[in-house]
Amino acid sequence: MFDWLAPLFDGVGWLIAWIYSWSNNYSIAIGAMAIIVMLVITPLTLKSTRGMLNMQRLQPELRKLQIEHKGDRQGLNEAMMKLYQEHKVNPLASCLPLLAQMPIFILMFNLLNGLTYRPSPEAGFAPKNLAESSEMYQSLVGQTEMRSLGLDLAVKPLDVMQDDFARGLIYAGLVVALAGLYFVQQRMVASRTVSPTMSANQQKLMQYLPVAFAVFQVFLPTGLIVYYFVQGIVRIGQQGYITKRFYGSADSLGKRAQAASAEAREISDADAKKPKKQAKSGKNEDFSSKRVTPPKNKPTNQIKPPPSGAVTPPKRPKPPQR
Repeated sequence: MFDWLAPLFDGVGWLIAWIYSWSNNYSIAIGAMAIIVMLVITPLTLKSTRGMLNMQRLQPELRKLQIEHKGDRQGLNEAMMKLYQEHKVNPLASCLPLLAQMPIFILMFNLLNGLTYRPSPEAGFAPKNLAESSEMYQSLVGQTEMRSLGLDLAVKPLDVMQDDFARGLIYAGLVVALAGLYFVQQRMVASRTVSPTMSANQQKLMQYLPVAFAVFQVFLPTGLIVYYFVQGIVRIGQQGYITKRFYGSADSLGKRAQAASAEAREISDADAKKPKKQAKSGKNEDFSSKRVTPPKNKPTNQIKPPPSGAVTPPKRPKPPQR
């Protein structure tokens, strides 16, 4: 499926094999790869955070434009683009770095999953993207286990719990610990983010989504859980650095973005409390049902007699017919 990425897979495979050559430990090799990946994507994360904060600073102006241009989508888009140009803000700055991380995720997922690849359920490992002369390849080829720190990194936690529940508790504990890391990380992000359009329930949902992602790790090899676990630890440190860098002072970019988000929420609340515009007459009249159809059994072409004392105009003579 990703044959066109084969050179990249081979390059990353060489790196993890080199780390294993001096550590002789699968968990250390996998954890080191997680740290290297985090170091590579940290500049992208910082750029994404800065772009998101710059967008938050414009939220009050954006809310005012939305109120001003209700029902006029074209006018709203033109006003928003003009606002972005005036403040030199790219609305995609917070999204593009995150999208750039997707190839890295695909790369690492396939690499780590390929270390314990089996051509058939009865066969031993046939590792992918590793040089056959490397120590890591030689230690895995033909084997049925990938032992490290008392764990088999090739098995899935769910399979272990189904075979031996007591032994599977260790693997389940690793998944629970990963969920805890994700929860702490998301709480750090949520504590400094104020969204004028997100309700309290939506904010809670965003906090628990990563936890749900961690639970699904029971269906993946334990080696991938080790990779995500190390990444989770590094991400917590990364979020601490972001908090210190962007929210460390009263005049920091993050504090100004928080104040702007709070102002935007106040604008939204004030607009929601405004009474709806009445009809053009300015009154909410109670229109009672009126009969507009003539009653049955009565002719509709009757001519009402003139009131008493009124002078009736003379009838105009009809022109002679030819």
